[in-house]
Amino acid sequence: MSLDEVDVLGAEIVLRVELPVDIGELLADERKRRGLTQDDLAHLTRIESSNIRGYENGRALMGIPTLIRIADALKVAPSELLDGVTVEMFPTSASDGWRRG
Repeated sequence: MSLDEVDVLGAEIVLRVELPVDIGELLADERKRRGLTQDDLAHLTRIESSNIRGYENGRALMGIPTLIRIADALKVAPSELLDGVTVEMFPTSASDGWRRG
């Protein structure tokens, strides 16, 4: 979670917080919270850094084994990386070009 802006209106303080909107942002936030670069995470997981970038920017989806490797490297339970994830955060067949049946 990152602080987007703070408005001060008299005695009232209003905080606007930008929440992660997809699994890639959740992953990037967790990585940054631990002070790791994408290259650091790639080294720890033995996953190509280009794949880490793809997961974080939504160009690639990771499988369960990859999710577990990343969670282990970040020292979190895999469920923490999935907290709040919904099906709407993933591409649909109309937008990704894949047929599902």
